[in-house]
Amino acid sequence: MTEKETPGENLQMDSDERQQVDLAQSEYSIYSCTDCSNVVLTMQDCDGGMTCHGETMERVTESKLGIRPPDIRQVLLDAFGLPKPGLDICLCVIGEGPLSPAELADRLGYAEGTVRNYLNELVEFGLIQKSQLNRESGGFVNVYHSIDLKEMREETLIAFYAWAGEAASLIEEANLTKEDYRNTEYDEGLGEVFWERFGGQTDEH
Repeated sequence: MTEKETPGENLQMDSDERQQVDLAQSEYSIYSCTDCSNVVLTMQDCDGGMTCHGETMERVTESKLGIRPPDIRQVLLDAFGLPKPGLDICLCVIGEGPLSPAELADRLGYAEGTVRNYLNELVEFGLIQKSQLNRESGGFVNVYHSIDLKEMREETLIAFYAWAGEAASLIEEANLTKEDYRNTEYDEGLGEVFWERFGGQTDEH
């Protein structure tokens, strides 16, 4: 929080950004077990629903908590560490590849060194592939092109669900921390105990 910001101003801004989501009309489905706290997310409304303990789970149609609508650039940055320049390069390769680093730099207006760095990361991440193209004048040049789009869709969804699972685990741990605090005597307040449990992040919140 900067000196110019006040808690009230931040609260008002966050409140304005949050909104309720119509889960009944969403492109994904969330199911909840009626016997335990298990919750499942699926991108398809499975015929017959989902099951837990051998019993049919109940589809969730509303959320009591409002959420801040996700921004695709922020999602890719948070989940995969892919900032806008990396995303620009990735999309250009997918849409117009195969392209060399020099061609990408020329089309996107980024320095070629920056493009090469992101290309290496994107190849290592598995979003694009590198191959060698023979020059008519002799020698070869490295070019970059997309992997199979069906494979990319599946792999990125799996990776995102893994990230979302880690985030869900943090939320569950946070709830357990609050429950533990209420059941145990602490000299410190909940805020101190909470952020200490999660790596001393008080300066960031």
